[in-house]
This record gives sequence, C-alpha cells and structure tokens, in this order.
Amino acid sequence: MVQNKFGEWTWVVALGGMMAPFAVMSAQAQADTVVKIGFSSPLSGPQAHYGKDNENATRMAIDDLNAKGLVVGGQKVKFEMVSEDDQADPRVGTQAAQRLVDAGVKAVIGHFNSGVSIPASKIYFDAGIPQLSVSTNPTYTQQGYKTTFRLVGSDSQVGGALGQFAVKTLKAKSIVAIDDRTAYGQGLADEFVKSVTANGGKVLRREYTTDKATDFTSILTSVKAVNPEVIFYGGADAQAAPMAKQLKRLGMKAKLMGGDMLNTPNFITLAGADAAGHYSAVPGGVLTARPAGKEFEKRYKDRFHLDVVLLGPQFYDGVMLVAEAMKQAGSVEPAKYLPKLASIRYSGVTADFAFDRSGNLQKAPVTLSVVKNNAWAVESVVR
Repeated sequence: MVQNKFGEWTWVVALGGMMAPFAVMSAQAQADTVVKIGFSSPLSGPQAHYGKDNENATRMAIDDLNAKGLVVGGQKVKFEMVSEDDQADPRVGTQAAQRLVDAGVKAVIGHFNSGVSIPASKIYFDAGIPQLSVSTNPTYTQQGYKTTFRLVGSDSQVGGALGQFAVKTLKAKSIVAIDDRTAYGQGLADEFVKSVTANGGKVLRREYTTDKATDFTSILTSVKAVNPEVIFYGGADAQAAPMAKQLKRLGMKAKLMGGDMLNTPNFITLAGADAAGHYSAVPGGVLTARPAGKEFEKRYKDRFHLDVVLLGPQFYDGVMLVAEAMKQAGSVEPAKYLPKLASIRYSGVTADFAFDRSGNLQKAPVTLSVVKNNAWAVESVVR
C-alpha cells in the first residue's frame, strides 16, 4: 500500500516496473448515479389534498425503485424527488417548471391541473425533458411537443362519457352546464356539451363561475327556471360540494355531474348527506380491479394512513414508466430514453400503458360513479 498526499492509503500493483493503481475507486466513483425526478402539483390551498396524494404516491415509487437498486447502463442509480408546489396557478406553475429544469431533473411527473400543465409543457419541451401528466384538457397533447405524455384519458373521453350517460341513461331533457373557467373546467364542460348534442340532447343554459367561488345561489336561482334534471359542473370538489348543498336548499332535484375532481372523499365530507345521488367520471379504470392496483392501495394506506384521494396511483406509474424507459435505453439522459418512453409497453398499477404519436394513453377507460351510502359506487366503466 502507498499513502498519497491526503493521507489516504491505496492498494497498488507493479506493472512493467512502475507502480499503478489497482482496484482504485474514489468515493465518487463508488457512489450511485443520482437521478433527479421532478414533481409538481398543488401542495397548498383548496386543492392541496389532490397534490399531497400525488406527492405521496410519487415518493412511494421512488422509494420502491431505490429499494430494488435499479441498474441503468451498468450503473446503479439512486432516484431523488425534487418537489414543487404549483398552487394550481398557471403563473406559479411556470415558475415551478423553470426551477425544476434549473435543478437538472431528468423527467417531470406533473402537473395536476391542465391550466398549469399546458403553459409548463413548453418549458419542458424547450429543455428536452419528458413530462408525464394527468391533465385532461386535449390541448395538452395537441401542441406537437414530443415530451408530453398523458397518463389518463382526456376531457374528450370523460366529457363524452358523461354527456352520453346524461342523455341515454338518465334520459335528461333539461340540462345545464357550469364551469369554473379554468382550462380543466372549461375544457371538460365543452366536451360534455358536445357529447350531449351528439347524443340527441340539448344544453339549455351555459353558466360560468370561478375556481375560488363557494356561493352559487345566484347562478342556481337563475337556472332554476328551466327546471334542470342534470347540472354539469366543470371544476373541483371544494366548489361542487357547496353547490350540492345549495341545490338542496333551493329545493332543486337536479343531479349534479362532474369529472374526476368531484370523485373524492372530500366531496362527500364537505357535502354531507347532500352528496347522495350525484355523479362523476374518472379518466381511468377501477384501481382495485387490477391485482397490482389492489396491492398498491393497501401499501399506500399502510404507509400514509390515508385513503387514495384520486390520481396518485397514476403519478406512481409515471415514475415507473420513466425508470423502465431509462432501463431499456441504458441511459438516464432524456434525449436517449425519450424514444423508448414513446414506444413503451408497460403494465402498471393503473393501466396497461402505451402512447399514441401525440402522447395520449391508448385504450384509456373512463369510470362513472355515483354517491351511495356515503361513498362513491361504480356505475360503469366505458372503454
């Protein structure tokens, strides 16, 4: 052994009369390659329950990968999550996106809201970083960015399923649509209206509010004149719940109907008994119908002592898809693994993943549910 100027001892072997290092590894060389995975969702404000669910599931995926000791291109990698709170705000979200890019992340799992994902997607595209999102507005994957991937169905599928259900199953003749003017709410309402019309129905009134409103008495009093049988709301549970209570208080018997952001325990908690009989549609299948989904749900609850809120399992799958693409490519660099991600076939917790040329999930199911006995009960799964 010889001692260097730093006082470190190293084994050496003589080669051709000269002393050369043998099996010399610096601490840096021995260390795992650190791969940063970006995450962003609303972690504060009225939509924080969605964001924390997404963050929990993302962290769970990263911990699972690190426990397995994934090897990419012959090098063991260690994943680290870089988390950002986008507050469900497009301005804050684009700032968060730039911070993730500056942090050197190799992929982004997020954002949650379409209104945030759409402007942020340009930042990730310019940086060449894949973005895997649950945002449902069709525009997200219609921009021509090869870095955007949708982990669930789009508003076209969700709104289409709800519109058809309202006309064909509920036989509603008087329908009203209200949205919160966000990219998510308005996009979903637009698709619902299209579907109602395509199925032979008619939306008699179209109204608008904001994603901060909680008093809908004026709007509901106005539409009461057309005696609606169905009121579609494009927005989140924090607004839908008081809307359900105000419907009851005004003596209106309309069924409230909305997208995935209604399908939460929070909607039922906030609306109480007035949640009963209202409908939602989620862009995805029934989690517990898949063995891996059932196992995930149990592990999630055991770890966090919480029920899955909504789309956290898709965030988990997003991390796993990135890791699998890296493994197939033998590289953690986005430019090298991106083609593998685009052509991937992967059986996840929530779905069998394959993307079309625009980054949309192929064969994406939609699950329609209704509140019964203080819980969301599945009515049907549309494919």
